[in-house]
Amino acid sequence: MEVSKYKAVLALVFLQFTSAGVALFTKAAFTEGLTPTVFVVYRQAIATVFICPISFFSAWKKENKPSLGLRGFWWVTLTAVFGVTVNQNAYFNGLDLSSSSMACAMTNLIPAVTFIISVIVGYESLKRRSMKSIAKVIGTGVCVGGAMTMTFLRGPKLLNALLNQDSTTWLLGCILLVISTLAWSFWLIFQIPIASHCPDHLYTCSCICIMATISSFLVALALGNTHLSPWKLDSSLKLSCCIYSGIHLALMFFLQAWVVTQEGPLFSALFNPLAAIISTFFGALYFQEQTYLGSLLGALTVILGLYIVLWGKSEDYQEEYIDLKLEDGHTTSSEADIASIMIGDKVFRSSELLDVPLLM
Repeated sequence: MEVSKYKAVLALVFLQFTSAGVALFTKAAFTEGLTPTVFVVYRQAIATVFICPISFFSAWKKENKPSLGLRGFWWVTLTAVFGVTVNQNAYFNGLDLSSSSMACAMTNLIPAVTFIISVIVGYESLKRRSMKSIAKVIGTGVCVGGAMTMTFLRGPKLLNALLNQDSTTWLLGCILLVISTLAWSFWLIFQIPIASHCPDHLYTCSCICIMATISSFLVALALGNTHLSPWKLDSSLKLSCCIYSGIHLALMFFLQAWVVTQEGPLFSALFNPLAAIISTFFGALYFQEQTYLGSLLGALTVILGLYIVLWGKSEDYQEEYIDLKLEDGHTTSSEADIASIMIGDKVFRSSELLDVPLLM
């Protein structure tokens, strides 16, 4: 294995451990009284503080300054509201009502859900006799079946069986996590029209962060957090949780984007199930989170479906790399073309980024 791949593996394993840490850390902070909607505002604001200066200096050094335009700004705002604000509020409220392991497991649905939406809007095509199309359809069906099993078929308790949890609360938490997955998939889909208006991914990301911070704050106020008390970080756990999660959000963007430039988006997506395994183990060990047979089988089914979908996508990536080499920079834009995105020194089609959630 090359040195660069060792670095990529270490970066992805580190990200999965820290992502599991976010789920476990926030679960503990919510138990102590931190409101999920307020937490989302703090987390997004801290991430914005880290990302925006770097984006500013990066854009300042360029001869052609990046610009969104009116339509690009509209897409950024839409992405910030639905792809980030709705996504994170649903995710962390769902985590609060269910468990950290369930939250991490549900994120493995994203490639399958993104594939369904891509087919509907025309970014993906299906061929009846193509093995890759069949694999993606079967993998998507397996993922959806696993998610339904996790949500509706809890089964007997395997760990921490003496603890009680309201089944209605669990169901509502799972539904919110599904909504988060759907919103996250839309975030990925929206990157295509955004890239067509401004190919500078770092610049558009900072714009999304700013708009998401504003919209998250307005949502928090609308949901009744108008007094000072919910906004007080009156314990070291609450304060450190917000700081850690915000830095993690910014760090995840840079590390994952770097891995994509080195090994491609498929390599990054292969490591996603690791966070679910880590959070399940430590959640049961330190936070006494309940583990159910149905939830465990459903999570394993989702992971199986994820790898089936990724196998189908790997065939697409090989074809797209060949197409990019043949085009050799002499492409002409048409309605059928999908915008290309420059990250680092490599060019990727926007569809390749649909399996790599860079903001969560």
